[in-house]
Amino acid sequence: MLVLFSAGIAPGLALLSYFYLKDYYETEPISVVIKSFVFGVFLVFPIMFLQYILETEHIFQSDVEHAFLWAGLFEEFFKWFILFFAIYPHVAFDEPYDGIVYGAAVSLGFATMENILYLVANGAEHALTRAVLPVSSHALFGVIMGYYLGKGKFMKTNKQIYVFLALAVPFLLHGVYDYILLTQDSWLYWMMPFMLFLWWFGLKKVKMARLLSDFHASETL
Repeated sequence: MLVLFSAGIAPGLALLSYFYLKDYYETEPISVVIKSFVFGVFLVFPIMFLQYILETEHIFQSDVEHAFLWAGLFEEFFKWFILFFAIYPHVAFDEPYDGIVYGAAVSLGFATMENILYLVANGAEHALTRAVLPVSSHALFGVIMGYYLGKGKFMKTNKQIYVFLALAVPFLLHGVYDYILLTQDSWLYWMMPFMLFLWWFGLKKVKMARLLSDFHASETL
């Protein structure tokens, strides 16, 4: 069990540490980062319950509905909800890059608990695949969500548009991810280019968030 737990939690902590340590202006309070991570952990259970009910009642039957609504919308909406209502107003969220840290923390809390449950049910031999695909994709969805929330909080105009994009863009990307898994027999040939794009897009948002933080810091001097 210790091996399964370690294999389940290690990828999430490694990715969170990576994004956390890139915050070079003012490192976020570790207590708030942990709080965000724990929020993500506990999101798994109500989402699993709602998804179970919807699946039992056959609410979503097509692959498109399953990918974009059952998985993409449900999971990204609840992560967005926590970020927007619990973290966004927090005094520690004081520069654009902070959205990256907190977005990654909530998403990786969710991905880590989901990963542990999956490995307990299916075995540690799936640990590498889970780390490369579901855990890292959740991290990047969170990074992208956090980028738009960080931009929305500190831009003087179009705040509502960025807050909306913080939900819409991860939702669409998550839907595409699940749609590939559900509909493609040779899904790996489609998934690897998609994951390369997702990493490129996510790291581009990290770079842009750091530039926004540079600008924000220069304005506050």
